[in-house]
Amino acid sequence: MSNPTVTDQPRDGHRIDTAWVDVPVGQHASSTAATMSAYLAQPAERGRWPVVLVGFEMFGVTGYVRSIADRLATAGYVAMVPDFYHRHDSGSGSHVELSANAEGRTRGLELVAALRRDEVREDVQGALDYLALHPAGNGTTAMLGLSAGGHIAYYVASQVPLSALVVFYPGWLTGTDIALSRPEPTLALTPRIAQLGTPVLFLVGEDDHLFTAGQRDEIADQMDRAGLRHEMVVYPDTPHGFFCDERDTYRADAAVDAWDRVLRLLAASAGLRR
Repeated sequence: MSNPTVTDQPRDGHRIDTAWVDVPVGQHASSTAATMSAYLAQPAERGRWPVVLVGFEMFGVTGYVRSIADRLATAGYVAMVPDFYHRHDSGSGSHVELSANAEGRTRGLELVAALRRDEVREDVQGALDYLALHPAGNGTTAMLGLSAGGHIAYYVASQVPLSALVVFYPGWLTGTDIALSRPEPTLALTPRIAQLGTPVLFLVGEDDHLFTAGQRDEIADQMDRAGLRHEMVVYPDTPHGFFCDERDTYRADAAVDAWDRVLRLLAASAGLRR
């Protein structure tokens, strides 16, 4: 674990510690990697806090995604962003962090397409095992995913019990375009999420280019038929990536409302007052 960085006291919330950590993961036949880099943010004061795993956008563990982990820590959570790309891009240093430009999108799509279910399951189990021994965690774990990370999180929720699942505009759920969505579309795993009892918050813009209205309806219908406890929020006149305040897709009103819903669900699922 690297030396932690302590932030200044925020105006409203907890001071936080942040660090890069090495998470042991099971040996996989396609890789010699035995550790996965992850970004960890937590309240600086002593205590035991609910845990939130964060699934990154296709650009990797960027400053923007780390800032979301920091916001969660400020709100009283231990937040970890695993580098799910660690098997597929050894030339980027300790973690993958791509620029949000055409070149970064091309490489990001290649990396997303390379992720396999067994690898993601193995990495999540490694993260859960690590966090189970972390002195600041209280044993309650939720997951939040953004875009590609939303797909990752949806799959993870079908494999392990979570206190809550939050997905911002997750792509490829209804088809089999990427390895994570095969052999059956990841959306078809929804009954498993329902069986595990995980409540879901699904956040998407009406003008998101990754979704047709029919696909949104298909997702909502599948969640309904599975008996999943869920809320789908569709923001009018809102594009993909509306939550990212670093890009021109940012929509402040939708982002503020979405974050309030996120914190309410996380608090309720962890038995906290808010």
